[in-house]
Amino acid sequence: MKALSLCRPPVSGGVRRIVAALALGVLLAFCGVAGGYSVAVAAAVGGIHFRCPPDAIDTIASGMDAYLASLGIAPTLVARQADRSAGKLVYALRTGPNDGDTLGLHRRAELSVADEVVLLPAPRGKLRKLRTVSKKEILLALMQRGRVTEFTGGHCTVAALRDHVAVRQNTVAWAEKLNWDWPDGEAARWNRKYWRNGTPRDGFPLHDAVNDAFMRQEKYSLGCYTAAKLVMLQGVLDYYRRVKKDLRQLQRIEARLLADREPLVDVEPGRMWDFEADFDRRELDRPGKILRIQYGVAPRNFVPGDWIYVRNTDTVSQRKTGYEGSNAIYLGRNRFSDYYNDNAHAYSYREKLDEVFQWRHGVFNRQRDAARVRPLSGRDIERLGATPAQGGLVADLRVFPYFFGTDEFDKLPAL
Repeated sequence: MKALSLCRPPVSGGVRRIVAALALGVLLAFCGVAGGYSVAVAAAVGGIHFRCPPDAIDTIASGMDAYLASLGIAPTLVARQADRSAGKLVYALRTGPNDGDTLGLHRRAELSVADEVVLLPAPRGKLRKLRTVSKKEILLALMQRGRVTEFTGGHCTVAALRDHVAVRQNTVAWAEKLNWDWPDGEAARWNRKYWRNGTPRDGFPLHDAVNDAFMRQEKYSLGCYTAAKLVMLQGVLDYYRRVKKDLRQLQRIEARLLADREPLVDVEPGRMWDFEADFDRRELDRPGKILRIQYGVAPRNFVPGDWIYVRNTDTVSQRKTGYEGSNAIYLGRNRFSDYYNDNAHAYSYREKLDEVFQWRHGVFNRQRDAARVRPLSGRDIERLGATPAQGGLVADLRVFPYFFGTDEFDKLPAL
């Protein structure tokens, strides 16, 4: 397999890759991409939408009341709209009609957001306590305006929503304290016991090989593209193996990942990379193995567990291997993943935009290249937070796991 080592996919024949960021004005179009959205809604709506048989609405409403209460979300914080005859049920935060910002949810006093402490496996069979994003913040972000998360068909259940929130939290937890090495243009490094240049060796379950990258981080040197994919795989596989203990679901997911014996290839939908000059148009309709994509998301709207892309739009510095853009996982609490512990394990929104922007000024190491840093104003950050099509850096796409255990995952085409 080609080296999956840098911050964008390798550029070679039949390559698969990234985002056409479209400015959609008042309407947010959610792209129908093999399990993605095909709904156009106003930004003022947003939130979680259930579209179910009319006779299921009361059951879902009752289940949502219990779920919100279990997370300490007061009914006064949520606007609920129900149309039983049409089988529609919508939950959205009572925020302003143009408020799609999720970065500051944890600072809004009325929401009472706090971190949660979870237990994660550690080397030598030990467990470690880790402070991470709360399920409450994840659900609040899903209900914020600026994007729609829709549950329909076989996944029109509160159980599917609960699972989705839990997978997102587990993904974030594994991204909190990473210390992988950065290859800086060199070939990736893998623990040879489990991997051969990014391809898992025979004789080990896939979840063991993926888990090793988190247990023995010193044996791995990875670019941010591969790092993002490993985090997403670990969040999903570890959830079904260790947290939910649903081994049947784990086997189904692993079977899909291993269908071509390359579990780190085609994890995300092909059209994620459709802005690349050598993009293969045949990739447009290829679904991700375990991840879906959503376009038209409002600026500053991120749900913990989202994989985002910050594009380096500078035509000179983007030619430097590994600096084409930044693949990051949103960790909640205005924090984005730092795979190499370059910035105390996380970047704020401002720091992430500043990091990518400064590459055009030759700032590839903050200490070594400090004299080249060009300070950014608040207005600069606002401008850079727009899509590349609008002169900014942040693609309006978000990538995240399918709803597993539902007909959405079942209906994916065979590989």
